[in-house]
Amino acid sequence: MSEGVILIEGEGVVEIHIDRPEKKNALTAAMYRTMTAALADAAARPDIAVVLFAGKGDAFCAGNDLQDFLSGPAGGEAAFAFIRAIATFEKPLVAAVQGLAVGVGTTMLFHCDLVYATPDARFVMPFVNLGLVPEAGSSLLAPGILGPAKAAAMLLLGEPLDAVGAERAGLLTGIVSADGLLDHARAKAAALMTKPPAALAETRRLMRGDRSLIEARIAEEAEAFMRAMQSAEAREAFTAFFEKRPPVFRRS
Repeated sequence: MSEGVILIEGEGVVEIHIDRPEKKNALTAAMYRTMTAALADAAARPDIAVVLFAGKGDAFCAGNDLQDFLSGPAGGEAAFAFIRAIATFEKPLVAAVQGLAVGVGTTMLFHCDLVYATPDARFVMPFVNLGLVPEAGSSLLAPGILGPAKAAAMLLLGEPLDAVGAERAGLLTGIVSADGLLDHARAKAAALMTKPPAALAETRRLMRGDRSLIEARIAEEAEAFMRAMQSAEAREAFTAFFEKRPPVFRRS
């Protein structure tokens, strides 16, 4: 474990709890590394069949901790390692989402098989607003799951999507009351444990399709993301964010 992530192991299930509620569960490089290692361990262990993601407090995940992310290359490297790990994970993934799910807090859900959220859940992918580009294969997966129009509103305009909209669009498996969210997600993870493992794994593989396309898009996005991080647009967006003012972007 690292500060900010709690791992709970049950009967065949590993729960990864993002535990930094005072920062809305914003992710640091160390937190990414802990989650990546947990996925690798779960993948290698035959006694683990399901991984469940959850967040502590009133938010699921506010995305990257921007100060940590900007402090050096380690943040980007750790984030993209986690993205590759969750995208290539071969066992079922369940997510329990409450409150805000920003940036990677939303894009990681495209790789989960069952996603349950509270009525107050809110999904935001504000990459363009920060002078950046999408990650985690979301430039490919968001149009496919949400539809091109809704994906454009979220990725180009940075518009949020509420729980009802997310369920209608196909991002959510269901909406669950806040007091029952984690128990509900745990029950679904336990239900997966009762299924014939070979048939479950093969069905999941067939449903997910050609993963090489997604892996290629993730790599393409990562290159574009790191280029964008060095751009004048990103510098202005981040400066404006920390100075709590609207950014000013110049057109050539």
